[in-house]
Amino acid sequence: TETKRKKEAMEFLNKIILSDCLEGIKRMPDSSVDCCISSPPYWGLRDYGVDGQIGLEENYSEFIAKLIELYIEIQRVLKPTGTCFVNLGDTYAGSGSGTTKNADTSKYVKNSKQVYVLPNGTAKASKFRGTNLNKSLLMIPERFAIGMIDAGWILRNQIIWHKPNQMPSSATDRFTVDFEKIFFFVKQSTGYYFKQQLEPYTKPLDRWGGDDLEANGNSAWDNGTGQTTYRNRNMRPNPDGKNMRTVWSINTQPFPEAHFATYPEKLVKRMIEAGCPENGLVLDPFMGAGTTAVVAKKLNRNYTGFELNPKYKLIAENRLIKEVGLFL
Repeated sequence: TETKRKKEAMEFLNKIILSDCLEGIKRMPDSSVDCCISSPPYWGLRDYGVDGQIGLEENYSEFIAKLIELYIEIQRVLKPTGTCFVNLGDTYAGSGSGTTKNADTSKYVKNSKQVYVLPNGTAKASKFRGTNLNKSLLMIPERFAIGMIDAGWILRNQIIWHKPNQMPSSATDRFTVDFEKIFFFVKQSTGYYFKQQLEPYTKPLDRWGGDDLEANGNSAWDNGTGQTTYRNRNMRPNPDGKNMRTVWSINTQPFPEAHFATYPEKLVKRMIEAGCPENGLVLDPFMGAGTTAVVAKKLNRNYTGFELNPKYKLIAENRLIKEVGLFL
């Protein structure tokens, strides 16, 4: 019943739960989440020091399969009106170019077959050495998105998160990558929650003929176009701005308490405002430093998060107390 479902959902409300995310989400009731926002670990790029972590699989196909399994479970707990945003970066097949002097790579390299990068980003070993994939982008975000569509999700947008303050790259044989992808998924093609987001015009309103232009009757370019009628409509654009585009230029935001990457609050804010109603519930299966939870509370939404590393759970909870005054 609805009452039972709400009671079960209360167990997870505004909590960060120390658990494997798949096992934790399996305990959540059906159709209890309004919006899922997450940045899963990227494949082969970071060892977070906990058993069972996603991202250290022997090959990227296994990694993608694990993610799809997780998001099928998220699909169950998401309301029919729910939305799902996934930030996922790509991985280069490593060059196998050796190690940093005196660096201990033993805990990062498994039988010289896995792509691992030390926290300083310099020591590598590669399973792709000697193959045509060596040094190639593996197109993991695109493979994941196709797998999600095959699993029944509807992909509404690919969003490019452009990072104007991207750190310089040491690579001299390719261009520096300064973006990541965010995929916007829904469960149903119509009727999902979405609040239109506006952005400023880059050109003056007189590009559209000024504030008061109204098109009546035929236009001057009808002849020769095959168009014989022109319906009356107000051509004036919304004075508050234009519908937001899919390239978002947002600076990365440092977080000194954790060595791992955290996505910026401005990025999460945009997704929550677009995809989650007031007082709705935002789920983050990879809570990390707690950015999703902090932004959710600042925007009068609730959160549920799962985190496998107890140190990161503590960081996130302390951050919530400090930034939004929660007594957890």
